[in-house]
Amino acid sequence: MIITIVGGGSTFTAGIVKSIALRREELEVDEIRLFDIDKERQDRIGILVDWILHEDLKTDIKLVITYDKKEAYTDADFIFAQMRVGGYAMREQDEKIPLRHGCVGQETCGCGGLAYGMRTIFPMIEVIDDTEKYAKPTYWILNYSNPAAIVSEACRKLRPNARIINICDMPIAIIDVVAAAMEIEDKKEIVYDYFGLNHFGWFTSIEYHGKDLMEPLREYIKEHQILMPAAYLKDKAALAAKPTGDGDDQQNRHTKGSWYYVWKGVYEIMELFPEYLPNTYLNYYLQQKEFVEHSNPEMTRANEVMQTREKNLFDGIDNYVKTGVVDETVFYAGSHGDWIADLAIALKNDTKARFLVITENRGAIPNMPYDAMVEVPAYIGKNGPEVIARDNIPLFQQGLMMQQLNSEKLLVEGCIEGSYEKVLKAFTLNKTVPSMTVAKEILDEMIEANKPYWPELK
Repeated sequence: MIITIVGGGSTFTAGIVKSIALRREELEVDEIRLFDIDKERQDRIGILVDWILHEDLKTDIKLVITYDKKEAYTDADFIFAQMRVGGYAMREQDEKIPLRHGCVGQETCGCGGLAYGMRTIFPMIEVIDDTEKYAKPTYWILNYSNPAAIVSEACRKLRPNARIINICDMPIAIIDVVAAAMEIEDKKEIVYDYFGLNHFGWFTSIEYHGKDLMEPLREYIKEHQILMPAAYLKDKAALAAKPTGDGDDQQNRHTKGSWYYVWKGVYEIMELFPEYLPNTYLNYYLQQKEFVEHSNPEMTRANEVMQTREKNLFDGIDNYVKTGVVDETVFYAGSHGDWIADLAIALKNDTKARFLVITENRGAIPNMPYDAMVEVPAYIGKNGPEVIARDNIPLFQQGLMMQQLNSEKLLVEGCIEGSYEKVLKAFTLNKTVPSMTVAKEILDEMIEANKPYWPELK
C-alpha cells in the first residue's frame, strides 16, 4: 500500500502523515511518498515527517522524498493532492488585489478564488495524467487542492473518467466548533445533512445520538452573538487581534485574527436567515461590504499565516535539527488529516461510511443542473461515492448557488479556451464584485500578477 502526497512541502503534510500512521492497521500502509516541486520546503518538512513516522510513532512505514513524478506515482494506491500553486506569495496577491478595488480579498472566494483556480486547473490535470500513466489502475486521487469547486469543475470537464474525489475540511472544522460549543466530546457521533457548492453551502440538520442540535445551537449563537466555544469568548478583543503565533494559535487556527469576524458573521447571517446554519465562507458573499470594511489591506490572512503557522513550523524544524527536540505545537494534526485518512479507509475497506464530498449532481438536488459539481453527503465504498439524494432546495439558496456555479463554469471555460471575455464574465458574475468595470480593473491587474501561471487570455 503506497500513499503519495502531492504538495509534500505543505505545512499540513506532517498532520496528514500522522493521521495516516495512526490508522496504519486499517490502511495497511507500507510506504508514504512526498512529492513537491519546491525542494527546499519539502526537504525540511521531510525531516519532521521522518521523526513522526520513525521516532514519535515508531512505525516501519517507508518514507520516500522525491521530486521525480515517475518515482512519486509508480504503483501508488492513493494520491493525496494538496497543491498551492504560486505559494503564499500569490495567495497574498489574491487577497490584496481585490481589496485595492473595494472587493472581498479571500484566497478561495470572490476574485481571489477565481485567480487561484486559474493557476490550479492545469497542474491538477497534470497530476491526473501522471497518475493514470504510473499508478495502479485502481488508484484514487483524494484532492484537497483549492479552490475545490473550480478544480472539480475542470476535472469533470477535462478528465471525466478520472478516479478523483474532491473534498474540503471546512465543514468538518465547523462541526468541530459546534461540538465544542455544545460541549460534545465524541464529535464523530454527530450526524449532519448539508447541501451546496464547495465553500458555499448550508447545514440543514445536525443531530447527536438522534437528538436535534439545530434549535439549541440557534439559541447558543443568538445568546453569544457568535458561533464559538464559550471558553474562547472570555476575551473577545484578544480573538479579534492579530494572531500571536503561539501554540494555542496553531491548534485553534480557525478562531484567531480575521477568523473572529467569520464566526461573528454566522450570527449575523442567522439573525436574518435562521433556517439553516451557513458555511462560514458564505459571509464573503452575503456580507461583502462589511468584510471589506473590517479587512486590513496591508495585513490579510496570507500574512497572518506566513507570520504564524508557516514561520512557527519551519522555525520548529530548524530547532529540531539543532537540538533534537520537537515541539509538537508547531505542526497542526487534527481533523484536516483525519478526514482524508478516514476517506481512504472507507474506499479501501468498502465501509460505506458517510462523508461530505464534491461530486457531480446527477439529480441529487433536483432543481440544480445535472452536471453541477455540488457538495453533498454520500456513502463511500470501494467504487466511490453513493450520493444521498434530497428534495428541491429553496429558491433563495438555489438562486445564490446558480450565480456562483455559473461564475465558476465560465471561469473554467475561459481558462481552457484562453478567452478573456469569458473570464471577465466570470469575474463580473461573481457576487463579491459590484460592477463589470470593477471586474475588469481587478482582472487586468491579476493578469499581470499571474503571468507565470495563467494561460494567455485573448
